[in-house]
Amino acid sequence: MSKMKTHKGAKKRFKTTGTGKVTRRSKNLNHFLEKKSSRRKRRLSGESVLTPADEPRIKKLLSS
Repeated sequence: MSKMKTHKGAKKRFKTTGTGKVTRRSKNLNHFLEKKSSRRKRRLSGESVLTPADEPRIKKLLSS
């Protein structure tokens, strides 16, 4: 049987930290940015940790 391949879409969207947690980008920062305040855009710019409920599914996609 061949090896499991990494899901390329997930690879581009998620990163794993050194401790094994999965990080993701915040939503709402792709378009309609003119009407959003600078404060809101700044708050959304950072990365956040994925919820524990979603983590196993994403880790499965990322495992190669």
